[in-house]
Amino acid sequence: MYDLVVRSHRTVTPEGERPLAVAVRAGRIAALHDHAAPLETAEDVDLRDLVLLPGLVDTHVHVNEPGRTDWEGFATATRAAAAGGVTTIVDMPLNALPPTVSVAALEEKLRAAEGQCHVDVGFWGGAVPGNLDDLRPLHDRGVRGFKCFMSPSGVEEFPHLAPEEIREVMAGLAGFGGLLVVHAEDPALLGECAGPGYAAFLRSRPGAAERSAVERVVRLARETGARAHVLHVSSADCLDVLEAAQADGLPVTAETCPHYLTLTEEDVPEGDTAYKCCPPIRSAANRDRLWDGLARGVLNCVVTDHSPSTADLKVPDFAAAWGGVASLQLGLRAVWTEASRRGHGLADVARWMSAAPARLAGLRGKGGIEPGNDADLVAFDPDAAEPVDAHRLHHKNPVTPYQGRRLKGAVLTTWLRGRPVDDVPYGTFLLGA
Repeated sequence: MYDLVVRSHRTVTPEGERPLAVAVRAGRIAALHDHAAPLETAEDVDLRDLVLLPGLVDTHVHVNEPGRTDWEGFATATRAAAAGGVTTIVDMPLNALPPTVSVAALEEKLRAAEGQCHVDVGFWGGAVPGNLDDLRPLHDRGVRGFKCFMSPSGVEEFPHLAPEEIREVMAGLAGFGGLLVVHAEDPALLGECAGPGYAAFLRSRPGAAERSAVERVVRLARETGARAHVLHVSSADCLDVLEAAQADGLPVTAETCPHYLTLTEEDVPEGDTAYKCCPPIRSAANRDRLWDGLARGVLNCVVTDHSPSTADLKVPDFAAAWGGVASLQLGLRAVWTEASRRGHGLADVARWMSAAPARLAGLRGKGGIEPGNDADLVAFDPDAAEPVDAHRLHHKNPVTPYQGRRLKGAVLTTWLRGRPVDDVPYGTFLLGA
């Protein structure tokens, strides 16, 4: 007797897309049966030709609670995640107050999030100057790894690490198998934004700054043996450095984001700072090279870097506006729109946006439709298409560069551990080694 059976002619598994009946018991996938198999179950859902995807895993989300909950909070972020087919997020340690740089700060965040989460939530810790002794206790308490900046973060309470501090942190993490996730831009190659327009902002953060920082991360991974993951790669100039490191067997991985794969500098309207993020959105030619790096596995994860703010901080001046793209609810649709145009299938999207991020963060039981995994499932109509209306999103603030853009796909139902996600928050905290 099963609790739930979901049938689809297009069930996306790690082996590809095929007709299956996914049987669920006690919140987990108990078995995969032939699509038409007669099964005893409390509920039987037949999606017919709609796609059944694994729940997405977004390992790069700035929730901002406590402290900046007017920017975003756990209730709104996780509701937006579920509406976008994301069943697990991993919260970044900065933009909340206090930042997650000690066990005490993590406990404060857990108290703030308690009872508010519509999806499952993991947490990154932070590596900042002076908190080296906090890293092992945070690891033991269950953070998935440690975020650091190689250049100023934009908030005073989360300072960046100098080169010698990064080496010290990586050597420490190597001692207990910790993971460092890195915002990689070399501050020596960043400039001041010389005007209010996008061209000036883009010149101030060249691809060379990313490449130089990635080269340093690779050198330190080689020296220390520590695992490192490069966040939000925007410049394709980094790809050959990453590819060479991976060919040498170094434990270095990298991600990119929907906005780098779908938007271009040529798209940015005058003064529309919803497009501002660091590192920046670059050219269409650069975007093509990122897709090539993704197809070849040099980049293995696609995650949103959902970094919202209140609308008043997005002033129409690229030098002064807050930098961050809000897209948690839209990541799947944005990536599918461009991926399908380039000949990729939904099995590719599931690998980039579910399996690989789950593996990065060490989330057992997540990332794929397989027996034994959590029954995190998404009913998806790949052929639907409609323009984005920011005011209909669940994000706290209706600011997104996708406003008005026609995106393919629609999330129809999201199940978390075999239960439809609705207005009752029942997500859990994913803490553990």
